[in-house]
Amino acid sequence: MTAHQNKLVGEGLTYDDVLLVPAYSEVLPREVNIQTKFTRNITLNVPVVSAAMDTVTES
Repeated sequence: MTAHQNKLVGEGLTYDDVLLVPAYSEVLPREVNIQTKFTRNITLNVPVVSAAMDTVTES
């Protein structure tokens, strides 16, 4: 196994495997950090999410 393969996640999930249930939260919107690390040197101040289509996002 190469060093690159060691960094890969062993389990993948699809959208059918995850269910988000709305609920009350103590977290205020202004306390949330939506930064996304794009590269080591580039941080985006917007959340980046995958497309909700199995044909676009493969696991």
